[in-house]
Amino acid sequence: MRLKNTITLTLILIFQMTYIYADESISIGYSAKYKDFEHFDYVNPYSKKGGNITISAFGTFDSLNPYLLKSLSPAQINNLMFDTLMTRSLDEPSSSYSLIAKSYRLSDDKLSVIFYIDEEAKFSNSKYITADDIKYSFELLTSSAAHPQYRIYWADVESVEVINDYSIKFSFKRENPELHMMIGDLPIFSREWLSIEQFPKDVKKSPIASGPYLIEDYSIGKYITYIRNKDYWANNKPTRKYMYNFDSITIKYYKDMTVALEAFKAGEYDYILENHSKRWARDYNGPNFINNKIIKTELVHLNNTGIQGFAFNTRKDIFNEINLRKAITMVFDFEWSNKNLFYNQYLRSDSYFSNSELVADIKPSNDELMLVEKLDINKIKVKDKIKLPINKSPSDYRKSLIGAKKILDKSGYIVRNGQLYSPSNQPIIINFLLAQKGFERILAPFRNNLKRLGITLNYRTVDLSLYQQRLDNFEFDMTVVSYPQSQSPGSELMSMFSSESSDKNGAFNFPGIRDQDIDKLINEIIYSQSRDNLITSAHLLDRLLWNQYYMVPNWYINTHRVAFYDLFLQPDILPLYYQATNYVLQTWSMK
Repeated sequence: MRLKNTITLTLILIFQMTYIYADESISIGYSAKYKDFEHFDYVNPYSKKGGNITISAFGTFDSLNPYLLKSLSPAQINNLMFDTLMTRSLDEPSSSYSLIAKSYRLSDDKLSVIFYIDEEAKFSNSKYITADDIKYSFELLTSSAAHPQYRIYWADVESVEVINDYSIKFSFKRENPELHMMIGDLPIFSREWLSIEQFPKDVKKSPIASGPYLIEDYSIGKYITYIRNKDYWANNKPTRKYMYNFDSITIKYYKDMTVALEAFKAGEYDYILENHSKRWARDYNGPNFINNKIIKTELVHLNNTGIQGFAFNTRKDIFNEINLRKAITMVFDFEWSNKNLFYNQYLRSDSYFSNSELVADIKPSNDELMLVEKLDINKIKVKDKIKLPINKSPSDYRKSLIGAKKILDKSGYIVRNGQLYSPSNQPIIINFLLAQKGFERILAPFRNNLKRLGITLNYRTVDLSLYQQRLDNFEFDMTVVSYPQSQSPGSELMSMFSSESSDKNGAFNFPGIRDQDIDKLINEIIYSQSRDNLITSAHLLDRLLWNQYYMVPNWYINTHRVAFYDLFLQPDILPLYYQATNYVLQTWSMK
């Protein structure tokens, strides 16, 4: 009897030693909000499972694999079908909590992390998720078969080791304060779904995935219906409780969002997120709005909206000259556009991290100047942040136009027969690539403004597949680019702005930025040991990017414009940082 008790006690001690240092949450630079919690604050504890919601999407899809470079996957497939090791909270800047991984342990030297898998975690085929599946998912996503963004995102992972069925170790090339959280973002799928050889080829095989939904039906380019997995293993976990309530979610595809809106008003689907200011101001009307059968509202958020703008492809010879980029930027009349095209719904983008604490002030702070010394950044670049022209009247705009003309004259540009030529006698003719015809009305006045400088702007709207292909291969002069940001930017900045990504097909460095000082700042952000250092580094990065005129800054909005039929229950508390449609599908339910 004593021997049996001794063995039992020994096993308990071994178990405690294994997990005593294991944590269930990750936060960067502050203490995580949730501890021993029942559910997130932004869910509705009175929600019930059931019912169906239909929403819309723009464009098309041609693949059921969301992890490839050369395919378009259906909307929401990542969010609905693929759970991650950990899951992010929507009301904290940068926190993750247990999901497939019930806990983790970061090594004392911070050069490795062990994730402990929840023994109850299952795939959609009811087989248990093991460490081998985690390793398979990681190695496949970081292979040449998958989109290159994953290799960039997890570039600091040295190796992956399966310890046992429910423990897996990731070793790092160097200390990276955020890397264990980034590994927590790893989506998990079954080895039985696709082999590494099949992965880029068999794009129509329905995933054996780990999330709350399965694919019930689809028609390529027309619709997809997800059905709730009633045996979803995580239904009662705190990070999933009262979430993903709809029995089915159907997404209908439209090639024209004006047509899509009319279909919504006719009752063909239930919810719409509107990104077009003119439609929002003028077209959301009719009997169903008057009698409140359809609710039109704006959901406030504190998202870091990043930046949207007209990106210059600096790989093109004509855009090597910063003064041309500056002159073009100066003649975009935001105030006129906001009043006449956008019904004064927008704010001018003032940063690469708009609507956040990461926005740089006009003058460099002392902390920024100290960081310049530490990183040996070229001090010539560290200037006051450029102020964009504010055109309150036609006379203000004339001053902007005259200022742009003087910059071009001083730089050796000349106008002959109404056409601007570079100092090397190259005509300044810009071909602007578009995916949405709605942007043509925005570019038309901009084209007219450029014409007054002698610059020819041609724009062309192409179908989404061709547009994505040309973006992936950087085959454009200018295009509309959006860089949304998290509250705590990290390794994703590599794909956006680093020299390493400037010529890597499929990366998001659309302007072709190659700057060693920007590379240093990206690394500083990724490896920041404190929130304060991250903020200072982001301020300095914002300053350098902004002052180089890589983009003509556009605009942002700090609300989500949504309309929906009065069929749904919503939580009482909105999260702080969220994408509208993801939030709706995660937390709303039927009345």
